[in-house]
Amino acid sequence: MESAAATVLLIEDHLPTRAFLVDNLSADGFEVLEADCLAAGRRFVRTSFPDLAIVDLGLPDGDGLELLRHVREADRVAGCLDPDLPLLVLSGRSTDIDRLRGFDRGADDYVVKPFSYQELRARIRALLRRTRRRPGTGRLRVGALELDPVARQVWLHGVPVALSKKEYALLRALATEPTRVFTREELLRGVWGFRSMGHTRTLDSHAFRLRKKLNAAGDAFIVNVWGVGYRLVDGAID
Repeated sequence: MESAAATVLLIEDHLPTRAFLVDNLSADGFEVLEADCLAAGRRFVRTSFPDLAIVDLGLPDGDGLELLRHVREADRVAGCLDPDLPLLVLSGRSTDIDRLRGFDRGADDYVVKPFSYQELRARIRALLRRTRRRPGTGRLRVGALELDPVARQVWLHGVPVALSKKEYALLRALATEPTRVFTREELLRGVWGFRSMGHTRTLDSHAFRLRKKLNAAGDAFIVNVWGVGYRLVDGAID
């Protein structure tokens, strides 16, 4: 996976640090999702499927170690989380015990603040290269739809379907809980990181294109629940 195509989830509550990293990572070609608390970080890993997460430990609503545990203990079969998601801790906790706790909870790397951005970037790229060589993991199936979370590929009746990054993220978000109605707010926050409802046309246009790409079967998979949001239906619709 090339860094230019990679999505990095940044979970950091210190605004100056977060802004610095967003600016530099974006300039280096990464797509960055921002979370300023543990709850937002959990939501992003469930719905946006980043390629790597940078996790601060001292978050306002909990310890970042809990997010590491949450990811590593995830059930791959359920399809909501990738338990092999690369996790890089970025923290001011600098003792050997702190580092050991981070690695024990599942961190792939641990960088102490203050940090060199050049070193951090090199470690991110090394983790992404390692992920690229990782053997394939279980696929997610919903009716005739099949999704490969690692390769980010989709098949319908065994035929590959070419999707954009956001179209894939939207489809997988819906596929995590087939038949559940996801509100527009959930999808806009989870897939795009938007905090307001002023971007509903973005969601609707992506859903429309996704439905078209699924050909004639599309309407039977992506259902617009008027006034609420979208759901993915496993099976025929009456």
